Amino acid sequence: MLNPTPLQPVERDGFSLARGSVRGAQGRGWLRRFMVFVGPGYLVATGYMDPGNWATALSAGAQFGMSLLFVAVLSSLVAILFQGLSARLAFGAGLDLAQACRAHLPRPVNIGLWITQEMAILATDLAEVIGTAIGIQLLFGLPLWVGAIITALDVGLVLAFERLGFRKLEAFVIAMLALIAVCFAVQLALAQPDWDAAARGLLPPKELLSNPTMLYLALGIVGATIMPHNLFLHSGIAQTRWTAPGVAPRREAIRFAMADSAIALLFAMTINGAILILAAATFYAHGHPEVADLSEAYRLIAPILGAPIAAKLFGVALIACGLNSSLTATLAGQLIMDGFLRLRLRPAARRLITRAITIIPAIAVAALAGEAAVGRLLVLSQVALSFALPFALAPLVWFTASRKVMGPFVAARATSAAAAALALGLALLNVKLIGDAVFG
Repeated sequence: MLNPTPLQPVERDGFSLARGSVRGAQGRGWLRRFMVFVGPGYLVATGYMDPGNWATALSAGAQFGMSLLFVAVLSSLVAILFQGLSARLAFGAGLDLAQACRAHLPRPVNIGLWITQEMAILATDLAEVIGTAIGIQLLFGLPLWVGAIITALDVGLVLAFERLGFRKLEAFVIAMLALIAVCFAVQLALAQPDWDAAARGLLPPKELLSNPTMLYLALGIVGATIMPHNLFLHSGIAQTRWTAPGVAPRREAIRFAMADSAIALLFAMTINGAILILAAATFYAHGHPEVADLSEAYRLIAPILGAPIAAKLFGVALIACGLNSSLTATLAGQLIMDGFLRLRLRPAARRLITRAITIIPAIAVAALAGEAAVGRLLVLSQVALSFALPFALAPLVWFTASRKVMGPFVAARATSAAAAALALGLALLNVKLIGDAVFG
């Protein structure tokens, strides 16, 4: 078995990702011990509510009502399985996914994997720039290119949390998620959806395989759900929780970390489901199946519901989502660079470099080609994420199924078999999505 090597601090200040930097009530009641592990799952959950997921859920709800709610739920359940494996790797092997790759794979393979995951981080950041810029445009009427420039100010958030500490960062992310939930709760109350139809939407639609458009949207929901950087992020930030030595405490840590991520991802599933239900109740029910992008949804939601506040809440939720994703993408980028290359940058420096790379195409496209082209750029970012996903799933499934790597914490054979089958299916699905995006 590999002897776990301590996760070294990425920084010495409050933004430190050092192993065991968050300590708790060891030996006391199970609820108090569990609460120590609450937090990382919610940082991971932000990646399941990015603008790409929003656009797909809006289009699915507008075109097919509640019919594809089943697919959104199924996708989230698959995500829970993989994030659970990520947590298992963290406490079972004592390594994050990037460190495990460096320890067990040849250097040329590691370099290739690092390149694919850096590409995924850039694609994620591009989606954040676009989503936040759209939110700023919707709320304040500023041009998209101006909104894209304003997104660079989120570096100030990173600087602030470098001083305030990791637990404060988690509290901020959870507060933003709560704000998003309140926004959609109010919008759903205004939309008054058909909850009986929503319940029927939890069953597989009969026409799924016979309707090419429905099948394509269903594949899009599945393909856009699992973000590759989240697997690296979760396996790293979970280790900020202190765990006593020994097999039993580490088994408990695995259970608590998996429970934290499962609860958080069920929350993310609820938000994604709410977006789809809102689109069904607002656009599908009122004869607007053509709604396919965030700006169009914003413009139509207020007149249809007869409540201007509905559109404002939509924009607020979109900006909150962008802020959260900026912070978690910075953490993921730190872990990926440090794990693969042992190269460390201050979080704010990492944020500035990433944003400088992604903001230029966003500003150029918004200024020169307009909103429609920005929407296509958002789709392109999702294609890049689809390409990178198999290169994160394959090593994760292999490591957690290996007794050499995991020792007594190896995943059950049934779990590993299911994960391998799903990973292969997702890889094939993403190849199809890339082909469809490239060749139309």
